[in-house]
Amino acid sequence: MFENLSGRLSDAARNLSGRGRLTEANIKDTLRQVRLALLEADVALPVVKTFIDRIRERALGAEVGKSLTPGQALIKIINAELVRILGSESVPLNFKTQPPVVIMLAGLQGAGKTTTVAKLAKRLIEHDKKKVMLVSVDVHRPAAILQLKTLAVEVGALHTVSSADEEPVHIVKRALNEAALSHADVLIVDTAGRLHVDEELMQEAKAVHAEAKPHETLFVVDSMAGQDAVNAAIAFDQALPLTGIILTKADGDAKGGVALSVREVTGQPIRFMGVGEKLDALEAFHPDRMASRILGMGDVLTLVEEIEQKVSKDKTEKLARKLKKGRGFDLTDLRDQLLQMMSMGGLASMLEKLPIPGNVNSAALKDAGNEKKIARQIAIINSMTPGERQYPKIINGSRKRRIAVGAGQNIQDVNRLLKQHLQMERMMKKMSKGGVQKMMRGMPGGGMPPGFS
Repeated sequence: MFENLSGRLSDAARNLSGRGRLTEANIKDTLRQVRLALLEADVALPVVKTFIDRIRERALGAEVGKSLTPGQALIKIINAELVRILGSESVPLNFKTQPPVVIMLAGLQGAGKTTTVAKLAKRLIEHDKKKVMLVSVDVHRPAAILQLKTLAVEVGALHTVSSADEEPVHIVKRALNEAALSHADVLIVDTAGRLHVDEELMQEAKAVHAEAKPHETLFVVDSMAGQDAVNAAIAFDQALPLTGIILTKADGDAKGGVALSVREVTGQPIRFMGVGEKLDALEAFHPDRMASRILGMGDVLTLVEEIEQKVSKDKTEKLARKLKKGRGFDLTDLRDQLLQMMSMGGLASMLEKLPIPGNVNSAALKDAGNEKKIARQIAIINSMTPGERQYPKIINGSRKRRIAVGAGQNIQDVNRLLKQHLQMERMMKKMSKGGVQKMMRGMPGGGMPPGFS
């Protein structure tokens, strides 16, 4: 997300190199570049105009520090304005009320609303230790009702049964009673979506809202929908008392303009951001961290939080003790590292949160460690016998052919993995004498990813 915008904003700041200070003359062309970059990123025109005006006003004011170069000064100002436009600070969900806390999700069809309901439930169950119940009032799409029931089981949430021949208001009324009887902390209501904003949709959403009296009304919007998403957000904000926004499919959006627009045009905070298809791929939204990502400065805080939540400390410490005793780094150990990396969305997801210098080919790095390649490496290791994983040296030509066929890969892929493992094993041996503890603390999952030899 924001790849295109990040590059254009960095280029704009570099154009000021060699200038003594920021003046109206030397920032004119730079602001034109910033304006074009924002428009190309699908940021709404009124938002672009306000953003540029505020940057110009601050750049020509007295707030720029004398110790900063013009490029640094502009980046500092843009960062501050990005934080402002994204909401200044994160806004957590409000649970300070008598349970069940009712959360209603609304949005257009195709935005990923039902999947987002499940992702939010999983997050509340695992992160906030809440007992969650789900209910669908999408009587126009029976498949959505069945989908939510299946997802509820998968994430460990309670579920209220509903059917296409019921009135949405009656379903909500029953769900509220069942949530109270089940002592659920949270009831999440999945409403019907349409392919476009229409009066029927809005009236139904209003009726459900009136019955449910939700404490949180969240609008789910597709990050890749561009200006259409902004228009839909405005329409829903006018029809319902929204309290926040959830951006979906952010991992597939290279522009990011929707994130910059919906907060400004609705005045509602972005609460969460969907960053993948997996049910744990829902991040809390932090304006300051997102601004840092947009400017190519990474998001190390979110990465650290993910490592703490998803990396197994027991396995990492076990590997550290094993290496310290002089026992080798085998293919089972490598598989554990790859699986932990996969749980964090793969190396590409991790790299997005790191401040990668402009002279580093980040696209090549991400390609080297994308999820599909890591999954293929795991498949190759799974195709081996326990003895082969423990003693890779016994893997001869015939064994390689059997492993390749079992994993659905080529012999060259097996050779490549074995070579990478050998290089990692050598590195581990070098660092095992006193340096391994430091290495394990510093590396997500306990080791360097394969492919970086």
